[in-house]
Amino acid sequence: MRFLGIITGSLIIVIAFNLFLIPHEVLSSGLSGISMVLGMISPLNTGLANLILNLPLLIIGYKMLGKKFIMNSIFSVAIISLGLYLVPVFPIAKDSILSSIFGGALTGLGVGIVFRSSGSTGGFDVIGMIVARKKDFPIGVLLSGMNAVVIVISGFLFDWDSALNTLVSIFVTGKVVDAIYTDHAKLTIMIITEKGQEMRAHLLTNLYRGLTILDGVGGYSNDKRNVLVTVISRYELNEVKNLITEVDPAAFVNITETIEVMGLFHRPSPQ
Repeated sequence: MRFLGIITGSLIIVIAFNLFLIPHEVLSSGLSGISMVLGMISPLNTGLANLILNLPLLIIGYKMLGKKFIMNSIFSVAIISLGLYLVPVFPIAKDSILSSIFGGALTGLGVGIVFRSSGSTGGFDVIGMIVARKKDFPIGVLLSGMNAVVIVISGFLFDWDSALNTLVSIFVTGKVVDAIYTDHAKLTIMIITEKGQEMRAHLLTNLYRGLTILDGVGGYSNDKRNVLVTVISRYELNEVKNLITEVDPAAFVNITETIEVMGLFHRPSPQ
């Protein structure tokens, strides 16, 4: 099911790009938008440009973010790049504003599905995850700043109507991704399990976060359990859910939105 989700989400993105956004010179967010620019102003195909731009980031991510996530992301990027190369650019709608809105919504749908399948579409998402693992940095601000560069490029290369349509597309994409995946930058995870030490070891091995372990007792059974609490970025949600299931599929997990974190958000370095 995971690979089916990645394939489906990636193909939806291809349709959004080649049938709605690119025909009207509307850019997507991140490296995909820069790939579109290269495809529009040079002989280089958008799909090939997308692959070339993402390759260095995926190599870095492979070393820092784990094999499973990056392999899923490479799979998604490969499908998107191949799809952009093979699917002809053809405008479904004549109205550029409608195409921006619908293309942005389809892009958000595709990206959200890929996220829920424990992957990413590469680009700025990988940058966001790398930064999130190293320090408590406002990822939304970082990604918004990088997307602003894409909008400015669109304005100078094409016209400011295209830039404003790009802004609309990026905004709609973000809202749809939030609706499908999660709309909060940080999340608190509380895990109640009878396999506390196994869970602790598994999470600390695979997750760049610290955690706190509390002793608990089942209210009905009176059995002893461990309660593990950690705070993660939204980019890590699916990874953490998979890690928990690998150790204890019967664990009770509560996921809540976190407004603010004080103190160390990432795992402290060993002394």
